[in-house]
Amino acid sequence: MASVNKAIIVGNLGRDPETRQTNNGTSVTAFSVATTDRWFDKNANEQKERTEWHRVIAWGKLGENVDRYLKKGSKVYVDGRIQTREWQDKDGNKRSTTEVIAQVVQ
Repeated sequence: MASVNKAIIVGNLGRDPETRQTNNGTSVTAFSVATTDRWFDKNANEQKERTEWHRVIAWGKLGENVDRYLKKGSKVYVDGRIQTREWQDKDGNKRSTTEVIAQVVQ
């Protein structure tokens, strides 16, 4: 059976994108996208909402364009794949994060 690793996110940037260069000169841009679910809670008789934050990574030219054209508050469409990575922090604690690796950003 085939498998699919696909994420589509439509939301707003929570802060300006941050671009840096890897040791070999490739640019990588990180940004956070907020998505908000809204619903009416009949039991409480009130409107509720929940915001989720998604960390997105864009490599190379795609990331450079994100940095050039998008700013905090921009509405954005991201199509990519989900990736989890692990590392040790400076105190030796094991840390992990889950990110969306962008393939398309509009």
